[in-house]
Amino acid sequence: MLHKLTLLAVAVLVTLQSVAAFNVVVPAGERRCFFENLEKGDTFHVSFQVGEGGHLDIDFFMTNPNEILVEDAKKTASDTFNFEAKISGKHEYCFSNAFSTVTEKTVGFNALVFKPYREDATNKTDPLEQEIRELAAGIQEIKNEQEYTLARERTHRNTAESTNSRVVWWSLFQSAILFLVCVFQITYLKRFFEVKRVV
Repeated sequence: MLHKLTLLAVAVLVTLQSVAAFNVVVPAGERRCFFENLEKGDTFHVSFQVGEGGHLDIDFFMTNPNEILVEDAKKTASDTFNFEAKISGKHEYCFSNAFSTVTEKTVGFNALVFKPYREDATNKTDPLEQEIRELAAGIQEIKNEQEYTLARERTHRNTAESTNSRVVWWSLFQSAILFLVCVFQITYLKRFFEVKRVV
């Protein structure tokens, strides 16, 4: 049992080179870019969710070291990309809010790098080790889905709270208008029925 747990821990550490979860604020008319050094054959996974701002949409794009566009998404609230590096070098991915002139956006995203498994020619591949690697990748996907769900829940909660606040203020405004109309009508009717005396 201890041997299996050790293999699982080693597989998780070997399979995932880097895991990062971030939140970034992208001001109106600007973009925020990040870099990842990938080797040929590495798989880069990025998932994002716009949590606050405007219509909850953002542009996303990714370029390889030759500045060739490899991934692109326009005005999307959330998305997931899996990219296998064809060449080694610095890959750039950006969140752009250039289309917005007023509203800044808050984006939460996860970035993961998966190193390909290279079999050692001197040793036979252990089927248990292969299963553990697949299990580790599945666990990471579940974690990504949970973070995505939490971001969606936070977005919906903010929307509900904002709507509730607007309803309360609108109700108070209507009550104030109704009170003023009642005061005006009572005053007007009172003057209408007043009898003017001639001295």
